[in-house]
Formats: sequence, structure tokens, C-alpha cells
Amino acid sequence: MKRIIVLASGSGSNAENIANYFKDKTNAKVSYILTNNAKAKVLDRAKRLEISSKIFTKQEFAEGKNVLDFLKKEADLIILAGFLLKISPEIVAAFPNKIINIHPALLPKYGGKGMYGMNVHNAVVENKEQETGITIHYVNENYDEGAIIFQESVAVSPEDTPEIVASKVHELEYAFFPKVIEEIVNNL
Repeated sequence: MKRIIVLASGSGSNAENIANYFKDKTNAKVSYILTNNAKAKVLDRAKRLEISSKIFTKQEFAEGKNVLDFLKKEADLIILAGFLLKISPEIVAAFPNKIINIHPALLPKYGGKGMYGMNVHNAVVENKEQETGITIHYVNENYDEGAIIFQESVAVSPEDTPEIVASKVHELEYAFFPKVIEEIVNNL
């Protein structure tokens, strides 16, 4: 059974969706949830889901060694689900094509440092985009520049608010992210 570690910085709704998807699977399970935020709601979700969790500081993620040592012992696949820190080059090098991120836009549009969550949805609406979506990609040393694995789009109407766009994108995330992860797990 493959061990999936999910990294999340906030509420953890995608982390919970992934954990629930794999709860009764025989090929993989979410074995840990890691965060850089001691106040993150994802820790409450992990406790409720009976999934082990661990907090590493921003500095520990930046330096990489403690996090890398932990991941080498515990992870077959690493999933970023609303994780806001850059992954250190040492961790990226140790897990080639085994660190996956989901981005709430159709990359390469609206990617890069600071482009997450409502920042992305506000930009999509401000620029009067006719579509947006999700991009699931491998993580490399740069924000949102890793090889694209999967994209799915959704229409944006002129009357859509950033909150409506966010809701549409969340539906795509919940529908597709666990399935794409399972495809990757099956090829490990």
C-alpha cells in the first residue's frame, strides 16, 4: 500500500476529500497530513479523520533537512493541497515526479508566487476571462512551473463574482484531484 502525505496550510478541504477518497482503497492511503501553520483547520480535520499530523515551521520547510528526513521514512507520494510554501530543492530532488500540486487556474495563466486562492479568482474575474479551471502538476523548484499532468476547465460568466468562480473551481478540485492521484499511485 502506497503512503500519501498531504501538505496543507489552511482549512484542508481538499486534504479531507483526498483522505476520504482513499479511506477504503487497498492501493494507497493518506498516512500523514503535514502543515506549516499551527493554527490551520486542516489539523482539526486530521484529528477527526484519525490521520496523523505533524507541524514543521516555515524555516524547517525552507531548510528541508528535517522535513526531508521525515518524508524519506514516511512517504511514497506527496500531495500539495493548499500548501503555500515553496518546496525546497532538496525535497524536490529526492522525490522526482512524486510531488503533486493542484493550482486553481489553467496554468501557465495566474501562476507563480502569491497566486493562490482568492488572489487567483479575483484576477480571473478582473481580467474578464471566459474560462478558468484547475491544473494538476508535478512540483519543481519554481512555483507552478512543473510539468502539467491534468487540466480541466469551467466557463466564467460575465456576472460571476470571484466567490462564484472559487465555488466552480472547488467542484473541479473535489471531482478530479483524487482520481488523478489514484492514476499516479497505480503507476508508482
